[in-house]
Amino acid sequence: MNTALYKPFKNFDFKNDKCFLSGDAFPSPLVTVNVLPDWLLSMANLTGNEQIQLLDETIRTYKSLVVPCNTTVFDQFISPLEDKIALAFGKGFEGVSALPELDLFNWIGKLMYSFLYIEMQGAIRLQQLSGDGMNMSQGLMHKFGNLHTMLQSIYRDVVLEDFTPWSIIIVPLEKAETAFSFRDEINTLTFSLKFKDFGIIACLQDNGTNKRYHQEILNSIEKKAVSEQQFEEIAARFFYSAYLFNRLPEYNIMPVEGVIYIDAMPLKGTQNKALFDVWTNKTYGQVLENFWKPWGHTLFEIIKDPTAPMSYFEEPLLPAYS
Repeated sequence: MNTALYKPFKNFDFKNDKCFLSGDAFPSPLVTVNVLPDWLLSMANLTGNEQIQLLDETIRTYKSLVVPCNTTVFDQFISPLEDKIALAFGKGFEGVSALPELDLFNWIGKLMYSFLYIEMQGAIRLQQLSGDGMNMSQGLMHKFGNLHTMLQSIYRDVVLEDFTPWSIIIVPLEKAETAFSFRDEINTLTFSLKFKDFGIIACLQDNGTNKRYHQEILNSIEKKAVSEQQFEEIAARFFYSAYLFNRLPEYNIMPVEGVIYIDAMPLKGTQNKALFDVWTNKTYGQVLENFWKPWGHTLFEIIKDPTAPMSYFEEPLLPAYS
C-alpha cells in the first residue's frame, strides 16, 4: 500500500480515474459504488429513482450518484463499515446509539464526502464551460481537505491526539417507524438524518463546539423521545449555529511510518471574539421555516414574537450566546 498522504483538493483531483478515498494507495481495479448504499435504499423502501438537486441545479436520481473506488478499499474496509452501520440501523435507536462515534463519523463523512466529490465535478464542469479557472474559497478547500484526511481512518491508521473533530448527537424519536430522510449542508459540513425511531445530527469539522453550544438543550431532552417537529427544531439550531461558527479549525497533520497523527490547534487562536457570531432570531426563523415545511409553518408564524420564536417544546430552549 502506498502510504503517502493523498490530497485531492491540491490539484482538484476528481476525474474518476482513481479511488475517491485513497487515491492510488492500492493497485486494485476501480469500480463505481453507490453514494447511498443498497442496504439503506432497501431498508428505507426506496427504489433509487428518487431525485435530488445538486448545487449546480442538475437533478439526479439516488442510484445515479456513484463514486470510483478501489476494490480493495471497498471490499476490505468500506463494505465492513457499511455492514456495521446497516446492522445498527436495523436495530433502530438501540443499535445506532451503541455505535462508536468514530464509526458514525466515518460513515457520515464518507457519505458527505461522496456528495462533495460529485459536487466538485459539477463545479469544475461549470468553470470549464465558462472558461474561467477554478475560483473556490481556500478556507473551504482547506476544511474539505481536512475531512478527507480524517476519513483515511476507514482504511489506514489515523490517530486523533486527544480530541474529536465532530459533534454527533443521536436522539430517540416518538414515532417508531419514521420515514427515512436526510439533509446536508456542504459548506459547514453539517448533516441530519431521521429514520425509524432515531435521529442523528452531525457537524463534522467543529471539534465538538456546536454540541457544547447547545448542551443545555441536549440536557433537557436527555433520555426523552422527541417528536419529528422537535427533532427538526433541534436540527435547525445545529445547522444555524454551524453557520454562525466563525473559526476554521486548524490541525497539525503528521504522517509517520504509515500512521497519520492529527493534533488540533486551539480554536481561540489570536482572536478575542466569541466562537459564534450573534444569534439572530429572524435568520434562525428562516432556517426553521425550511425545516418545518412538512407542517406548513410560515416565517410570520414562527417569529410572531421576535424575542421568542415558535417552539414545539413546552419551555423555549434558548441558545447559549458564547
